[in-house]
Amino acid sequence: MKKEAGLWIDHRKAVIVIVTDKGEETKEITSNVEKRVRFSGGSHSVSADGRQQATAEDQRDRKYANHLNRYYDEVVAYIHDAETVQIFGPGEAKGELEKRLGRKNFAGHVDVIETVDKMTDRQIAAKVRLRFKDE
Repeated sequence: MKKEAGLWIDHRKAVIVIVTDKGEETKEITSNVEKRVRFSGGSHSVSADGRQQATAEDQRDRKYANHLNRYYDEVVAYIHDAETVQIFGPGEAKGELEKRLGRKNFAGHVDVIETVDKMTDRQIAAKVRLRFKDE
């Protein structure tokens, strides 16, 4: 059975549309990641033995990155057996997901990566249907 996937993704949520011979299925995965807050400067403290200690900002960044990694892994697990994947969205997440697919030995083909603004779930499903309509 042929399986194709299209997804709209940003750092907060992914809307995945799976198209098969039997029809289509839509799934939303939320990251529950907190928005990253940037601070100017940020000092590193030095311990008594002269080693630099990580700042609270570094710890937040690591936590943020780990949270995103789990989110991307969940998305990859859902689309891992698709033959073709269409990825679109507003920010950096689509490129990050493409890199993750490469590292996870994704057997399918990433067909299109496109920058688009916010879309409703129905608009996303229509865009994916249109892309895979004649295949």
